[in-house]
Amino acid sequence: MKFITDIEEKKYEEFVLNSNKSHFLQSTDWGTFSKDNKKIIPHYVALLNDKEKVVASALLLEKSLPLGYTYFYSPRGLVLDYNDKELVKEFTGKIKEYAKTRKCIYLKIDPDIKLQDLTIDGEVIDSSNNYDLVEYLKTIGYKHLGFNKAFEHNEPRYTFRLNLKEGLEYVTNNFHQTTKKVLNKGNLYGLEIYKNDEKYIDDFYSTMKDTANRENISIYSKTYYLNFYKYLHKNNHSDIYIVYIDKNKTLEIINKNIEDLTTKKDKLTIENKIKELENQISKLVKLKKEIEELKEEKYPLSSIITAKYGNKVWTVHGGNSTLLRNLNANYLIYYEIIKDAIKEKYEVIDFFGTSYNPKETDPEYGIYLFKKRLGGEYTEFIGEFDYVFKKFMYFIFNKTIPLYRNIVKKKNKIKNKK
Repeated sequence: MKFITDIEEKKYEEFVLNSNKSHFLQSTDWGTFSKDNKKIIPHYVALLNDKEKVVASALLLEKSLPLGYTYFYSPRGLVLDYNDKELVKEFTGKIKEYAKTRKCIYLKIDPDIKLQDLTIDGEVIDSSNNYDLVEYLKTIGYKHLGFNKAFEHNEPRYTFRLNLKEGLEYVTNNFHQTTKKVLNKGNLYGLEIYKNDEKYIDDFYSTMKDTANRENISIYSKTYYLNFYKYLHKNNHSDIYIVYIDKNKTLEIINKNIEDLTTKKDKLTIENKIKELENQISKLVKLKKEIEELKEEKYPLSSIITAKYGNKVWTVHGGNSTLLRNLNANYLIYYEIIKDAIKEKYEVIDFFGTSYNPKETDPEYGIYLFKKRLGGEYTEFIGEFDYVFKKFMYFIFNKTIPLYRNIVKKKNKIKNKK
């Protein structure tokens, strides 16, 4: 078979899009975005059979290291039939030969392959699994970086994936009761959802900063998120959603509700019923005060930037305002994305990461619980692997680079709080 490093873009995209392992992180969109925004060199490599047909491909992102060294990262790659063990071995060998020409220390992969079937609560369903693939990759030289349970590696090892093929009614019937309850109430306060306009990026970023400060996490720059959207959206591979509260509109709704409840209360004689309405009025009065304190006439509550590729949609980047979280804008925005995905004939939504069955006291528990309530399949991937070409340099850089990254993360957190 022939290994090529200059595959025609159309031919490369056609193979990746038609693969059952198609992923936006293996697209030419992602390669171009990485080159222009991360200063990373993309390589589109492929293996052709005797009939010049592509049988394996990979986006290799070449990342610079000190002293002129580099490493390759193929996010959610390689793209091939992992059941064909000889194909996996041959393609890896060809990449190894190519890596020698780039002063490359190692190749990192984290394939989009499920390890085993889990219940919604993380319990193993049956004995069928891909542990044999993990072991096979190790026998041909890959180093498995373990079955991590949180966000230690480049891409999350756990996620929730929602099957859309049965349609909206089926999906909503399988929502958690909490989700159903929230959505059945409808949009009580006239929240407004907007889509696909670059002018929303400032407000999108404000929700990201709010989330970062609240959860003590690092985020990218505003320019990064804008370019993520622009680079992918030009090929209809991304959307931006944002939910606003219109201050005057919502206050009008609340005032009307208070007026109606007060009129209703005044006509009652049963003490328990009167008390119940007084509690409802009290909550509305409290909410009214919160909204009156908003400085903006339109205030962003929740936002998401998606990626769309092949048969999937990913909710990649998103944030929520610390204010007025009780209005459940995050449920409304996800429901809108689900409806749009079904309308556009996508088959799966990947909620882009969670951890494994965290405790209520864990920082990531809220993210896990929210995504769990959307009714998707709890999905566990086989994990991250390194194929080492230069063992000594790999050892040196794996001791020093994590220290450097921790320093950068701490600096970013400080910036977020300013």
